[in-house]
Amino acid sequence: MAKVKMSKKSTSIDMTAMCDVAFLLLTFFILTATAKVPEPLPVDTPSSTVQTKLPDSDLAMLTVGKSDGKEQVFFGVKGKEIRMATLDYMAQKYKMTFTDQERTQFSLVDEFGVPIEGLKQLLAMKSADRAKKGVQPGIPCDSLNNQLQDWIQYARKANIDVNQKELQFAIKGDAKEEYPQIKKVMDILQDQKINSFNLVTGLRGKDY
Repeated sequence: MAKVKMSKKSTSIDMTAMCDVAFLLLTFFILTATAKVPEPLPVDTPSSTVQTKLPDSDLAMLTVGKSDGKEQVFFGVKGKEIRMATLDYMAQKYKMTFTDQERTQFSLVDEFGVPIEGLKQLLAMKSADRAKKGVQPGIPCDSLNNQLQDWIQYARKANIDVNQKELQFAIKGDAKEEYPQIKKVMDILQDQKINSFNLVTGLRGKDY
């Protein structure tokens, strides 16, 4: 008995809906993604196997490094409201006035390293220009002009005002940075009875 041959029909799948979904997802991720702001003072942190994550709020970062052979310290604090409140305290201390636009601009700055007298000029720059090498000389922290101590003090006060919590601190130092400069920052913290702080390191393997 002869076999009956079935005619083969070509099959096709309409991918229009799938492509629409893919493009919608791609558009969503592009529009919601945040571009990484270049660090004004890039540092190569020392390696460690510790995996403790820094808190996302109530945190101030002190970055210690060198640029053009000069030791520099940069300061940053989490939270827009905390930044503006800290700036208000500093303006009162140093008898300066910042406009609402400057206060708003400062609230967007993650980290900075200029004397308070040069802050207005820094805020007038574009974010890309602020990150250029040599633009920010670092925050003064010597015995005659210790503005870093004031930033730390008023950031703590601002965080208590806004969040009713004590501010935590982290020090991010270059692996090649000499110990005396790191110790100077630690001494400033300890002078304000801050004896517990984090040291930022890069992750390495246990068998490194």
